[in-house]
Amino acid sequence: MDHLQQKKKWKKRGRKAMGIRRRLRAASDRPRLSVHRSAKNITVQLIDDLNGATLASAGTLEKDMVAQVAGKNKTEAAQIVGQAIAERAIAAGVSDVSFDRSWHRYHGRVKALAESAREAGLKF
Repeated sequence: MDHLQQKKKWKKRGRKAMGIRRRLRAASDRPRLSVHRSAKNITVQLIDDLNGATLASAGTLEKDMVAQVAGKNKTEAAQIVGQAIAERAIAAGVSDVSFDRSWHRYHGRVKALAESAREAGLKF
């Protein structure tokens, strides 16, 4: 794949992610639960778009999370992160959120994170 095709691919991903965010903002006034997935790690933020502030965050690179996810596969790590963000969101006084998966498909680690957050008490 040459650099022009790669650039085109990233532009498509960016447009898709921004379209999803635009629809989420227009549809509700709830905070947005934004997921970022890389090849090895997963992070999630609870973002209040009205005030432009991050209310809570969790990820596999945090010091306390590294010990919890050691020896686990990536899907199990995503489940642990989902539980952590749900606990932190509830502690921040938020129970209803909009799930922003960006351009990632609702499958695998993203789905595991979302389902574990739902089981821990978040509604979306």
